[in-house]
Amino acid sequence: MNQMTQLECAHPLDKYLRQPYVNLFCPGCGESQVVFALLRAIDELALDRDKVVIVCGVGCHNIIRTIVDFDVASVLHGRALPFATGLKLTRPELTVIVFTGDGDGGTIGGNHLIHAARRNTDVTHLLLNNFVYANTGGQLAATTPTGARTTTSVNGNVERPFDLCSLVTSAGASYVARWTTHPTKRLVNSIKEGIRNPGYSYIETLCACPTLYAKHNAMGSAGDEMKLLNECSMTKAAAEKLSKEELKDRFVLGKFVHEQPTKLAEAV
Repeated sequence: MNQMTQLECAHPLDKYLRQPYVNLFCPGCGESQVVFALLRAIDELALDRDKVVIVCGVGCHNIIRTIVDFDVASVLHGRALPFATGLKLTRPELTVIVFTGDGDGGTIGGNHLIHAARRNTDVTHLLLNNFVYANTGGQLAATTPTGARTTTSVNGNVERPFDLCSLVTSAGASYVARWTTHPTKRLVNSIKEGIRNPGYSYIETLCACPTLYAKHNAMGSAGDEMKLLNECSMTKAAAEKLSKEELKDRFVLGKFVHEQPTKLAEAV
């Protein structure tokens, strides 16, 4: 194979990957799909890679720092959002993208999540929801569905999970959306909208965790879990026709908020 053929066969996103490229995510993990949805969005927006910074906390999502060839800040557990807020305030010319799991971003970092939405600073937050603390053994998280089994709820979770989209909406986020990893195009488009939005953008993705969550809940393979997540989900338009009882144990997908954020100077 000559050099020209090798270049022609290269994937268009290879330029964003650390070389040699090694994918450390578990086989079938939905989080790896969100990484490449993010790279696709960055590529389609033609962002200056030297002005893109990714901030991540502790968890499976942190593997992104070993994959992408961008400036990445790996910070303390639950502290990605305050770090990103400070970065954006001091370097407003940067595109700041926060990459967290549900444990890091919505449980350990739950208080910071509320205040990031309240402040509505221009950062884009991708929260990868696999319903457990997958990186540390599969413990119960604030997003674990009621009845689901984890390593710390072997008989089923007795608590009601957070609806993080509703939480950040009530706190004042100017862009809020939730998707599954498939089909990927709607996630890519949502990330592009979030990056363009001049306020706090929250984009949640339901991610398959075949290693721990699927195992403890007898969901089968990664493909089976992805299929089940899609079957348990419905669009916002479809959900509006159902009662609260009918929506029990269902995930509502779609864009919930997209509004021009109020500038501080206009609010005082």
